[in-house]
Amino acid sequence: MANPLYDTLFGRRAGRSTPFLHLGDGQTLSYDAFLRLTARYAHAFRAVGLASGDRLAAQIEKSPEALAVYAACVQAGIVFLPLNTGYTGDELSYFVSDSGANLLLCDPAKSEALRPMAEAAGAALMTLDAGGNGTLPDAARDLPETFETTPRAGDDLAAFLYTSGTTGRSKGAMLTQTNLLSNAEVLVDYWRFSSDDVLLHALPIFHTHGLFVATNVILLAGGSMIFLPKFDVDTVIAQLPRATSMMGVPTFYTRLLDDPRFTRDLLAHIRLFTSGSAPLLAETHVAFEERTGHRILERYGMTETNMNTSNPYDGARRAGTVGFPLPGVDLKITDPQSGETLPQGEIGLIEVRGPNVFKGYWNMPEKTAEELRDNGFFITGDLGLIDDQGYVQIVGRNKDLIISGGYNIYPKEIELLLDDQPGVLESAVVGVPHPDFGETVVGFLVPQKGETLDLDAIAGAASQSLARFKHPRRLIVLDELPRNTMGKVQKNMLRADYADLFAAA
Repeated sequence: MANPLYDTLFGRRAGRSTPFLHLGDGQTLSYDAFLRLTARYAHAFRAVGLASGDRLAAQIEKSPEALAVYAACVQAGIVFLPLNTGYTGDELSYFVSDSGANLLLCDPAKSEALRPMAEAAGAALMTLDAGGNGTLPDAARDLPETFETTPRAGDDLAAFLYTSGTTGRSKGAMLTQTNLLSNAEVLVDYWRFSSDDVLLHALPIFHTHGLFVATNVILLAGGSMIFLPKFDVDTVIAQLPRATSMMGVPTFYTRLLDDPRFTRDLLAHIRLFTSGSAPLLAETHVAFEERTGHRILERYGMTETNMNTSNPYDGARRAGTVGFPLPGVDLKITDPQSGETLPQGEIGLIEVRGPNVFKGYWNMPEKTAEELRDNGFFITGDLGLIDDQGYVQIVGRNKDLIISGGYNIYPKEIELLLDDQPGVLESAVVGVPHPDFGETVVGFLVPQKGETLDLDAIAGAASQSLARFKHPRRLIVLDELPRNTMGKVQKNMLRADYADLFAAA
């Protein structure tokens, strides 16, 4: 039996001296060198007792060695569990114990603090830092540079990714070999990736975007990556002339647009910019195209499914939409109460089905049954519609829906209006408790640099354009909106911080 994910992404590159990773210090790592490192790590994991199907939890900084940990897990049949480097010890304790991880891989600086927790959970502990040093590289140094790949089936687990847990305990999404491989195969074709591509990679690799979208696509295409530890404007601008493509989050693009060095001439060799993980403002689309001549390709995915939809490579990339369902993905809009499919143009829950959709939540059969239907459709929790041209538009999360005085209010509609007001850089709209209406609308505004917002004028514009029940009862100016590491606005934090705003009303 083969190991489809390893054989297709990694194994067929064995012995290739062509570049895989271009590093910030000017060094290049070939496919061959990377796979020899991978094999040594796979041997090291076997040596500490990890067997096929065991879990490895990793909270480590981005590096070529960190990427080799992922590859070694795939080769040895170990389920890879990448963890956000910002998680605290308490959060890590939950992930390690919940997943039943057999090994925790962490930064050497954190090892003493985390060792008691690892021991209590029955997990071995090894270390790896951003420079490629630690007890894992030490253990692997003299081990063989080839490893007999462990057979795995397409339905076998390849990875766990824990959701961000904004509505309770984080859930471990179980992703199979087929989930990851099928998505990479579709995206290479849909986005026209080839061995000639050089992807500028400044995303974290503890998240589906940087790890399973960007990395798997390049591996499958046989291209290379400019592999940067993080997004830094100066470094990205210096490296862009070497790249043919870049995957980013909206924050990357707004920061680049703020820099006068970011010009058409700088991007002469680029063929594709993609954006995801958070919605891209329509004005960013427009400003980007005016400045560069490129139209960003926006797409839609999530932890449990990888990519679901994409704007077309050829054809109109429409601002405010996430394009069409990808080949092999079924998408429908359903009534949140009845589950019935809604007519085109009506807002409802987005449900998707396809080989990309995960196997379920680890140790949470009830939650899996709630969100994965018997017919294979996954209830994403996102609210959206399919417009008259077949493009999917996302209007928000179901949990962000505001119900005020019995009326359903979609925050996106109000945010689009607020974003259009003079001096407003961006906005977020949430519902907070209200003694009369149950919930009421509050708008948070971030001003453009050097601007002072006229809140009375903005409120007046809202009252002219929106039904009375949608009017923000309060407008609050913030220096910035709270975001997670992928740039997604954390509306749950705004709701919590302002939950008592109308308590005395």
